[in-house]
Amino acid sequence: MNDVAAPRAAAGKTSTMPRSLYRYIWQVSGRDQIFLSLLAVAVFLLDLAPLELQRRIVNGALAKHELRDLIVLGLLYVAAVLVQGGLKYGLNVYRGAVSEAANRRLRLQLSPETTKKTEGEETARQEGVDISIIVSEVEAVGGFIGASISDAILNGGLLLAVFGYMLVLQPWMALVAVVLFFPQFLFIPFLQKAINRRTESRIKVLRALSVEIVDEAADRRGPRKAGTYRRRVGEIYKLNMQIFRRKFGMNFLMNLLHQLGVIGILFVGGWFVIQGRTEVGTVVAFISGLTRVNDPWGDLVNYFRDMTNARVKYRLIAKALGRHAPETRTS
Repeated sequence: MNDVAAPRAAAGKTSTMPRSLYRYIWQVSGRDQIFLSLLAVAVFLLDLAPLELQRRIVNGALAKHELRDLIVLGLLYVAAVLVQGGLKYGLNVYRGAVSEAANRRLRLQLSPETTKKTEGEETARQEGVDISIIVSEVEAVGGFIGASISDAILNGGLLLAVFGYMLVLQPWMALVAVVLFFPQFLFIPFLQKAINRRTESRIKVLRALSVEIVDEAADRRGPRKAGTYRRRVGEIYKLNMQIFRRKFGMNFLMNLLHQLGVIGILFVGGWFVIQGRTEVGTVVAFISGLTRVNDPWGDLVNYFRDMTNARVKYRLIAKALGRHAPETRTS
């Protein structure tokens, strides 16, 4: 493990931060990302085993009243769940270790020995920004680094694998699931962009608030104006509420479409069963599959939300450290 074993940021000097967040991720944890990706592939492939075993238990063992087959399939189901759960546990712990190593590295880059200090008002501003970064902003960037590649592989792989399984099993029922799932691709990007704009504004207001607190503590510019402080706190409250409304509104629409998908599968699947075009076990597998799709899809939405949030904060951190941010050019 690269950064897990020892962060490369020494107390006495720092290296230039890359322009791109993903280049920085590869620089500090490239080998770890490869291992995490392999674990993610194993986890999402094993996630298909319970779906197929459920179908076989209902259509085979229960329909034929075979106790022996029921016991064997039940044991295989338990074994598959245990193996997948163990791999997922290892994946999550490994991610956490990579993220914490990245947090430690970024915080070391902000230590007094590695940052340039100026005098007077500029010192207060720099100290206030550093406090904001160390306390809150680093967590978002470091936390994303652990999941930056493996999370996309895991959840994207689960979606493709489950939908592919459904398509092979019963194409028409799979089409119903896809049609009811598709509207999410329309409203999620729109709402997420609105959340991202407010997230960046919130970071800037928090930094300004930190600078004011440092000024007051150092008594550099006299007593802080109560009106300015109250206004900034009010801005943070307003931005947070706007983020919450859009975030939970998005979750509401996603859950609604998931439930519509379930009733759609039950209706179409029930009709096919009555006509003898499919089996009850197939409908059970589809309902289970749709439930399994809902979680990774929600995680994937959260992944892109975290990615854009981390990019914003990475750019601001890079600027605060005097490096070249992703959107700036060297002169």
